[in-house]
Amino acid sequence: MNKPHISVFTPAQTSNKRPAIARFIFAHGAGAGMDSDFMRDVANKLAALQIEVLRFNFPYMQVMSESGKRRPPTRMPTLLDAYLAIVEQHKTDLPLFIGGKSMGGRAATMLATQKETQGKVDGVIALGYPFHPSGKPEKLRVDHLPDMLAPCLIVQGERDALGNRAEIVGYDIPDSIQLEYLTDGDHSFKPRKVSGTTMIENIDMAVQHIHTFIKRIVHTQSKSKL
Repeated sequence: MNKPHISVFTPAQTSNKRPAIARFIFAHGAGAGMDSDFMRDVANKLAALQIEVLRFNFPYMQVMSESGKRRPPTRMPTLLDAYLAIVEQHKTDLPLFIGGKSMGGRAATMLATQKETQGKVDGVIALGYPFHPSGKPEKLRVDHLPDMLAPCLIVQGERDALGNRAEIVGYDIPDSIQLEYLTDGDHSFKPRKVSGTTMIENIDMAVQHIHTFIKRIVHTQSKSKL
């Protein structure tokens, strides 16, 4: 098994020199790895807000990045094993949040149902959750969501082809999941020009939702320890 490539953005690498308040292990989507513009932008912006961000490539993606040849993702159980290994290998005293973009976010929600993460993961963050495969809205991926052992934030583009706002309203989403929508965003959060919103504004809003979610949980934990 190839060793996943790892990269960590810390507040010390930004203009914000204050210490990190939490760590976010951020998994990529199916087609673009940890070095995509989206992954880098989100990680940089969160690091500037005192969130340490650890990005990694799933093994199949690392092979793809080294060979230059596209290949499909491995099956979900293999992805979950790789994700759990990252969590175990990179222990921290900071509050820990797991999540990802699209497939990576789905993997994080599934990992959060496993007893191995109980008491270790403080929250789950999914950006562009793939509620169903493209063009197959009847094949929902929501059955496991009530079984997560930590609170969850899902940030979704309003026009996401893998679960848009109009569709999600009809889903039975647990109260433990916080849903936030980005104006006219597609699966990559990109809006149409006619919306009056830009891609940068949507990514900034997504980062703000993540920061607020993490701060709230960290603050609640701090109060409970007093």
